[in-house]
Amino acid sequence: MPTERPSAAPPSSDAAVPAAGAHPSLQSTEVGRQELARTLVAVESVVPALRLLVGLAIAALIILALYLGQALLIPLALACLMGFLLDPAVTRLQRWGLPRLVATLMVVALALGTIGGLGAYLGNQVADLSADLPKYQKTIRTKLRNLRTLARGPSMWEGAVRTYSTVEQEMAAPSADTGRVQQVEVVRDEDKPVLRLAQWLGKVSEPLTQAGIVLLFVILILLDRDDLRDRLLRLMGGNPHVATDAMDEAAHRIGRYLRMQCIVNVAYGVPMAAGLWLIGVPGAILWGVLAMVMRFVPYVGPLVAAVFPLALAFAVAPGWDMLMWTLALVLVLELVSNHIVEPWLYGSSTGLSTLAIIIAATFWTALWGPIGLILSTPLTACCLVLGRYLPGLQFLEVLLGSQPVMDAPHRLYQRLLAEDVSDAIALARSDIVQRLPARPTVADKAAAVEGFYGQVALPALKLACKHHAEAATVEHRMRLSNGMEDLLEELTEDYPGAPGLADAAACGRVHCVGARWAVDAWAARMLAHSLQLQGLPATSASHALAPDRGLDAIGDWQEVQWLVLSTLHGQPHILLRQWLRRIRRRYPQLQVVLALWNVSPEGLQGEDLQRLGVQALVTSLHEAVLRIQQAASPVPTTAQGCVPARRPLHEAQRLQHLQRSGALDAGCTEVYRNAALKAAHAFDVKYAQVSLVDADWVHTPGGLLVHGGVPPASPGLPRDASICAYVVQEGQSVVVDSLARDPRFADNPWLRRAGIQFYAGVPLVDAEGMVLGSLCILHDAPRNIDAAGLAVLQGMAREVMQQVQARAHGATGAPPAA
Repeated sequence: MPTERPSAAPPSSDAAVPAAGAHPSLQSTEVGRQELARTLVAVESVVPALRLLVGLAIAALIILALYLGQALLIPLALACLMGFLLDPAVTRLQRWGLPRLVATLMVVALALGTIGGLGAYLGNQVADLSADLPKYQKTIRTKLRNLRTLARGPSMWEGAVRTYSTVEQEMAAPSADTGRVQQVEVVRDEDKPVLRLAQWLGKVSEPLTQAGIVLLFVILILLDRDDLRDRLLRLMGGNPHVATDAMDEAAHRIGRYLRMQCIVNVAYGVPMAAGLWLIGVPGAILWGVLAMVMRFVPYVGPLVAAVFPLALAFAVAPGWDMLMWTLALVLVLELVSNHIVEPWLYGSSTGLSTLAIIIAATFWTALWGPIGLILSTPLTACCLVLGRYLPGLQFLEVLLGSQPVMDAPHRLYQRLLAEDVSDAIALARSDIVQRLPARPTVADKAAAVEGFYGQVALPALKLACKHHAEAATVEHRMRLSNGMEDLLEELTEDYPGAPGLADAAACGRVHCVGARWAVDAWAARMLAHSLQLQGLPATSASHALAPDRGLDAIGDWQEVQWLVLSTLHGQPHILLRQWLRRIRRRYPQLQVVLALWNVSPEGLQGEDLQRLGVQALVTSLHEAVLRIQQAASPVPTTAQGCVPARRPLHEAQRLQHLQRSGALDAGCTEVYRNAALKAAHAFDVKYAQVSLVDADWVHTPGGLLVHGGVPPASPGLPRDASICAYVVQEGQSVVVDSLARDPRFADNPWLRRAGIQFYAGVPLVDAEGMVLGSLCILHDAPRNIDAAGLAVLQGMAREVMQQVQARAHGATGAPPAA
């Protein structure tokens, strides 16, 4: 008889309990471990709540300190605000050679003199206006009498008002036996002059004291600006880079906000004074200056400033024309200022959202009163900067900032999960439109759609793959599927593909299929649409391949020359090998391109092509388009295997500008060498150069600078082999993160011999807008550059051209072109 083996018992919670006959010390140790584990779990569940309570307690203490310490903090905040406003003038005088103390005293004296003179002038205006007010008493009485008569006239509510008045009188009538109540009025003795003077001094002393404290703080802040900055940097932590960036951004935002506020107020007050003078309202200059000053108080100030000229227009003229014209003037200026001038000048000066500004104004007004309302925007801007640079306060940037808190892929993915397909389509259209130039061509539209697919839609599909098993439910997957189908259909209708090539057999037909899942098929549809926009006869399968379906269920691929197998799997090699074996047996004529969207380029090895038996491996949509476009319609190459850039339409005119600019003069070599060294050090790359693209040769004055090395004796290379020629072709910046992944440069012998793997070049543009060449940085390993870094490189290119133009102006004696 066969022996019966005991089956393994399934794991259970009782498995951790020691046996009854175990040693007592072992039992106690195991029980202690279980108790410790349960305690740790309980503590971990309580930690988030404790953090929240501690954060709320700290916030309450800070708000309480702000409220109780307002007597000191308000003057200090006002002084800092004035310091931001006056510091540029002090710095400018110091650069002219004046000592810091003298420059500070001069600027403060000038500011006080301006305020005092303006106050004296306005005081005279008020005095003159007060002397003329008795003349308008008769006009005021007449208008009020007319308004009273008009109000007493019959109206549609006359019956209801009369009934309500009768009922109210009956309810308020005293009873018959109630005694008559005699009204008693208390008449106070007139205050003595000395007492009135003391009361007046008591009311004036507090503002004067506050003004004196503010003045003292302003002088001290302007004198010790550098020392105060160093102390604040020290308090913000040991990272000088983060602290310096935070201080610079706060100073830039607040200073820009104050300067723009002054410009906006002047742009409002001057037309107000001129309009009131033309209308004939007395004291027009007074009301214009008052409007300038009161607009520093958000929301309330403009309303208060408008009351006085409206009341005076009501009192001066016997008719109603002056009042109506004044009201129209105020409304027109408010509309123009709020909807044209302020958005144009402010822009992103503060970086605060509209809701954050309103909430901040309410908060600081409740905390510090009217002064808090004035200081609300600068103080909130400082909180925004702190939230941007201090990790513990990052929630402030999320709550207060105007920038989107999620990038475009996350927003698109969230809209699809929320079944908000219309918003997702609107987001896609907006992103594509932002990528288009002012006058887009067909090529520009194709590049914009390709950019949206590669930089927004595909990353959203990667998020879907990441969350597929972690958090997504069946409902979420259905919403994503339906929404993505609708999105792709809408974009296909908005941007239809170019007509297919005439001879499809000669150039080959491209077919894109997904490897297994629906996300793979959607990525294949995006690639097919991008290829169609480039004029290639590309198609895509409506469903992805599946292991339970044979190739017969997919369709006939006899006419297909290029097959693109798309997948977002992180490790797709086993699945792809199975499919490739089947495809090779059935369709040996196919040339296969693997699109591995979720695999980094660093993870691909050189032998993968031979081992998998494919013609190309791509990891980005842009790379896939370039590879297939070059394979399907080969671009002519040079004898060395380089893919030359196209010549721009205005090439002859551009070459004339290059020759006349003086950029090729030997005297500019030192300028180019300094710029290349500065770029190499700033971006920490091994190579940097200034390239001037001539008819057949790219001049690199100063040589291809090796970081810390010596330039070669004969700089330059053929134009057909240079990446900088593509900067001239595009007329804009060109960035290639990995030259080995770009088919235009992967086989370039000049780049391979120099070991170049990364390129970022910005155009050198002359005064007439012609691109003469580029300032570029290069490295021997793949890298990337963000928008801020590219902006810095563009600024360096502008500086180079300014020096070249200044030198050409000095050599010829002619004024530089505007």
